[in-house]
Amino acid sequence: MKKQPPRRSGDSRQDAEAMFKAVTTKPVDAPVKTPSLPGVKEMVSLRIDKDVLEHFQEDGPGWQDRINDALRKAAGK
Repeated sequence: MKKQPPRRSGDSRQDAEAMFKAVTTKPVDAPVKTPSLPGVKEMVSLRIDKDVLEHFQEDGPGWQDRINDALRKAAGK
């Protein structure tokens, strides 16, 4: 079954303005992500194997920084 075009209101001017608006209206852009500041950390949830977590926790406090350093190195930064 062929799709019917939308009905017009009967007012040519309104129809023309509606069509013009439809083709000239800019699409809504996603909000611009503000650049992160250097050294600012972001809280995330990450699932890793228990043995990997235990490896980084063996040396006590600072294990999150050690994981961050290892990920940074793996990322080539």
